[in-house]
This record gives sequence, structure tokens and C-alpha cells, in this order.
Amino acid sequence: MAAHLFAAKDHAAVYQKYRFPPPENLQGVILSYLEKKKVTSFHLAVDVGCGTGQSSHLLAKRFEKVVGTDVSEAQIEEAKRTAHPPNVSYLVCPAEELPFEDRSVDLLTAFTAAHWFDIPRFMKEVDRLLKPSGCVALSTNTLDMRLHYKDCSEKLTEIFQEVQGQIFPYSNEKIKFVTDDYKAIFDSLPFQDKERITEILDKLPMSVADLMGYIQSFSSYQIFLKAQPEAAKSLIQNTEQRILETMEVSSRETKLELCTRHVCVLGYK
Repeated sequence: MAAHLFAAKDHAAVYQKYRFPPPENLQGVILSYLEKKKVTSFHLAVDVGCGTGQSSHLLAKRFEKVVGTDVSEAQIEEAKRTAHPPNVSYLVCPAEELPFEDRSVDLLTAFTAAHWFDIPRFMKEVDRLLKPSGCVALSTNTLDMRLHYKDCSEKLTEIFQEVQGQIFPYSNEKIKFVTDDYKAIFDSLPFQDKERITEILDKLPMSVADLMGYIQSFSSYQIFLKAQPEAAKSLIQNTEQRILETMEVSSRETKLELCTRHVCVLGYK
């Protein structure tokens, strides 16, 4: 069964503002895979679970037409409101019932989304939609994240991991697909020609304010917020204060780095 955790309008607004697009090294892994498989057709890319469209924009540079899909109307409304390339469009639909013809898609992607889907049904759609010689790329950031700023990176990372630990009990059970580095999703992909890469490392510069917004975009935090609003808000306020004090700065706009590890499942039909 699929998990629908991003339907609220206020969550969609936070998601649009603070979620980052697929980082540079992850993009490079996917593009290198397309080159390795000698993909020559770049007509249609479908970005499933596109949220507010950050990942769909990137595909527009390579494909004639990109369609981002998401089950959340609120997410798609945000995507449509945000400036996007003219060859990108958006649809509200479930990942397990995509409205495209058989063998019509050159590349199907899902960035930090596939673990929320009904995996068996979604994989049937992947098999149905991809053209012969088409590719699929399913990726996610892991929970293995670190903060870097001058000589206090270790302490900052401890603070960040404490926050992760406090909100983790509010995670949906489907987070298990992320904690096993997408192994189960890799095993479910119905193609013989496939691979899983688990050490895609990137550093993302962001302000302390943006980091706080990013934490608030987590589905687990949003569930915590609904269950215990005052405790959730207090957690963000206290965390921001601790981070600023550790960095010995006062401005929320001070930049630090979020170090991420992504995994990516790639397949060739």
C-alpha cells in the first residue's frame, strides 16, 4: 500500500521552499548511466512523486518533454505556481496508475519518493511504461547526514542527529526502504540489467534558517507537529539556538554545509 504523507497545503509550501533539487553528484551518476547505456531517445521523461517539481526542472535540460506526477494536489499546485521550463508539465495521479501509453517513456525517475509507493504495483508500471532501451532511476537521500562548519562540525552533527532521533518515532513504516539503502527496491526492479549505488556523497551549502526549514519539511516532523504542536515548535527553536551558539554566530543567514549520502537504483529495459 502506498503512503500519502505530503497532502497538506502548508506542508507543500514548506516542501517547495526548503527541499533541494537532486545534488550535483547524484545527477552525474544518472547522466553517466544514460551515457553508458548509450541512450539515444530523449523524448519523454516522467518524474514520479515529483513533489513541488525541483527534480523535474533538471530533466528539462535533456528531454524534449518532462511530466512530473504526484498524488498530492497541494504539491502539484505548488509546482505549477513555481516558474518552470516550458517543456515541463504536471499531473495529479498515483504512482501506481500513471496515465501514459505502454512503452512510451524514455526515462522514469523518482527522487526521494519511491519508498512511499506501493512497490509491487509501481514496478509493474515501470515495466509497462518504459520503451525497450529505456531507463529507470530511483534515488533517495539517506538518514546519514552531517553538518560542517569550521571546527565545530562534530558537535553540529551531534545536534542534528539528536533531532533526527527525536522525530524518527513518528516516521512511517516505509522508511525501512531508506534504512536498508533501497536494497528491497533494487530486488523488486523487474529487469536483469540493473545496479545499486550506495555511496553518492554531496555537500549542500545552506543557511541555518534553510536548515531549520529543511527539517520541518520531513514527513516525520510534520506528523510530530500534528501530534504535539508545542513540543515540535520548541524543538525547532531550541535546535536553532543550539546550532547558532555552537557556531558562535547570531545570524540565521550564516552558511554551513549539509553533507548528504544518496543511494540510487538504476535499471535498463
